[in-house]
Formats: sequence, C-alpha cells, structure tokens
Amino acid sequence: MFSLYLIVGLFGALVGSFLNVCIYRLPRHESIAWPGSHCPSCSSPIAWYDNVPLVSYLILLGRCRHCAMRIPFRYPVVEALNALGYVGLLWFFGPNWPAVAYGLLYSGLLVVAGTDLSHKVIPNVITFPGIVVGLISAATVLPLGLMNGLIGLLVGGGILWLLAWASPYLFGKEGMGGGDIKLLAMIGAFLGWKPALMTIMVGSFLGSLVGITLIAVRVIKREDYIPFGPFLVCGALIALFFGQSILDWYQGLLAG
Repeated sequence: MFSLYLIVGLFGALVGSFLNVCIYRLPRHESIAWPGSHCPSCSSPIAWYDNVPLVSYLILLGRCRHCAMRIPFRYPVVEALNALGYVGLLWFFGPNWPAVAYGLLYSGLLVVAGTDLSHKVIPNVITFPGIVVGLISAATVLPLGLMNGLIGLLVGGGILWLLAWASPYLFGKEGMGGGDIKLLAMIGAFLGWKPALMTIMVGSFLGSLVGITLIAVRVIKREDYIPFGPFLVCGALIALFFGQSILDWYQGLLAG
C-alpha cells in the first residue's frame, strides 16, 4: 500500500507542476500548452532536469539556472500541496473513482486559489468545465447523485448571486464577484447543497477572521479588497474531508 501512496504522491507533484503553468498563464490569457516551460524573466527554455517537481527547486536553490532570477516559492508549494492532497484523498476515500473525481476538484481549487491570490481572477476555463465535470461525476461515480449535484449548484451559486445583487443596496458597494459565484456553483455540483452551505459559512468565517486581523495590524485598510476565492477553497476542502463529521457533531448537539 505504501508504494501506491508513493506513486499517487509523485503523480500529484507532477500534476502540481502543470497547475503552476495554469496559475501563471490563465490570468494572462496565454496558452497552457505552447510554448513549453520557460523562465518568465529571461524566457530561456527550462530543461527537463530543471523541471522535476520539488527536487529541481531545491537543487537550483530557488533560482533560474540562466539568469539567476528567484523562482517564486509558490511553485514548490503548489506541487507539494497537490501531492499531499492526492495522498489524502487516497487515504480518505480509497483507490476508487470518487477519489479520482475529487482529485479533479482539488486540483481545480488549487488553480483557483492561486489565480485569485496572484491576479484576483477566477478563470471561467476552470469553473465552467468544473461544473460540467461535477454534474457528470455526481450522476456516475459520486455518492450524492445528479439531483443533489444540481441542487448544490443552484444553492451554492444562487446564494452568492443573491449576496452579490444585494450588496450595493445593503452595504453601498459591490460584494461577491462573478468568479466567486461560479466557483461555489462548481463546488456545489461536486459536493451537494449541504457542503456548499458549509463552504460559504466556513469561508466567510475564515475571510472575516483574516480580514479583521490584517486590518488590526494595519497590513491593509478597511476599504481594501481581499480575494474571497481562497477562503471558499478552504471551506470546500474542509467540507470535502470533514463535512459529514461536522454535520454529525452539529446534529448531535441539537439532539442532545
């Protein structure tokens, strides 16, 4: 079994390397297939031996071999997170098709978090196909079923759409962006309506906590914009791995 975890982890790191390409190029509307990997500073092609996930970053000491420009730390972080995520999904769900479907969701969420943090953009090329894949997965391999996936899509996206519509009237400024709405619709399609609601609650709590802390230490001002996508991603991952346990605990509190 250890060898399976190792293979899945290595595969996750390789996919993570591709996710870094998506995070860098999608907000710039560049092709993710052409040209090949190159240094964004000097445009020198990156040889295969300098493109080994995690290992090459350590060997190169985090710098380009040609121009010595520093490689963003995001690159090994995304590779490591995707590898750990795939191993976690294998451990939690077992070697089955639901784990594969959740792996697609997990990698999509990493890309969304990366692009929203770096460019304040949630690419439609991730969320729109993600909604379709989520519904297909719900209808075929996931335990929730197509109807629950559709309800999750409508509930998740609908709630954020209502918040976005009401924000100018309630708070005098724009609230949720369209990218956040489509992101939560994708999450609902994969996970269903209860985890979608949990994603909103957990994401809102984490966003408020981080925002208040950053304002308190004067890193940002009250009127500054904080991307909400990464907090929704955190909420979705908590709902994915621990949602049922949290719901059981909460229902136990109500019953007791």
